[in-house]
Amino acid sequence: MGPLHRPPIADFQDVLKEPTIALEKLRELSFSGIPCEGGLRCLCWKILLNYLPLERASWTAILAKQRELYAQFLREMIIQPGIAKANMGVSREDVTFEDHVSRSPPRGRRLRGGERGGLWSGRLCPDISFFQRATEYPCLLILDPQNEFETLRKRVEQTTLKSQTVARNRSGVTNWSRPERGLRRISGPSGGTLTRPSLAEHAEADTFFCFTNLMAEIRDNFIKSLDDSQCGITYKMEKVYSTLKDKDVELYLKLQEQNIKPQFFAFRWLTLLLSQEFLLPDVIRIWDSLFADDNRFDFLLLVCCAMLILIREQLLEGDFTVNMRLLQDYPITDVCQILQKAKELQDSQ
Repeated sequence: MGPLHRPPIADFQDVLKEPTIALEKLRELSFSGIPCEGGLRCLCWKILLNYLPLERASWTAILAKQRELYAQFLREMIIQPGIAKANMGVSREDVTFEDHVSRSPPRGRRLRGGERGGLWSGRLCPDISFFQRATEYPCLLILDPQNEFETLRKRVEQTTLKSQTVARNRSGVTNWSRPERGLRRISGPSGGTLTRPSLAEHAEADTFFCFTNLMAEIRDNFIKSLDDSQCGITYKMEKVYSTLKDKDVELYLKLQEQNIKPQFFAFRWLTLLLSQEFLLPDVIRIWDSLFADDNRFDFLLLVCCAMLILIREQLLEGDFTVNMRLLQDYPITDVCQILQKAKELQDSQ
């Protein structure tokens, strides 16, 4: 099997112009990478994440309905509660802003000189200009001068943290819980991809619903009570190792011998869909293949296994410390090589 080559733009255009989208054909094309030109990736992700149906004729009505629903959410969850709290004159203790700042920015995304970024934008991908500049289409509901209410950001910053919201690791460093950390990291690629010039006016609403659909599929990873069930994160981490044992028993035994558990690295790989292991453009490319695969998160397990096999020589030679450093700061940057290897593993099953 040859390498994964991105299909021509015309192939996507032919599929997307049909009255009823041929989903299998779209998946086949998208798996090898979706062009970003002309908003193609944006549109394909909406279909692959089940935000848009396969029938083109219904798109206009569905998009209008969902965008109005999002405006309703804003009114009910932000504007009205904000006005009510402001009118009541409720005072709240300020949280320690230190607890809102990531203590361990991902490789390649560190803030300059220890600079503190915004509550969301600086913590997503601070080196990408998209996340730093103001939107050209701010929410008019929020900016309406008739609404005398606190901004959502201010209200979040002034909400007293509950004790169960944070946990301390062995070093005593405060970390956010899995849901917050996962939502923050995963929202970056989805928001950046779904915001395109011709669609920017409604990008916030469209991103919200695509992100909601994505999280609905992986929510079990963030539910602690399900960790040890067949749909939980512990089972999935062990599945990475069982797949590795089947494909490369020598490497599997080496990791077992060094007592390197999948929890040490695969937890982050799986829960964050590899969004912390690679630069944003590479994460987006990986997500093209993940979203296109019919069993998308089974394929993610194969991607993780492929990542291990591709550095097998280094892992076989390294001791525990060296290997942990490799796995927590993954050295390969060619994600197409990783996806190709994962595809080979899939085809050999």
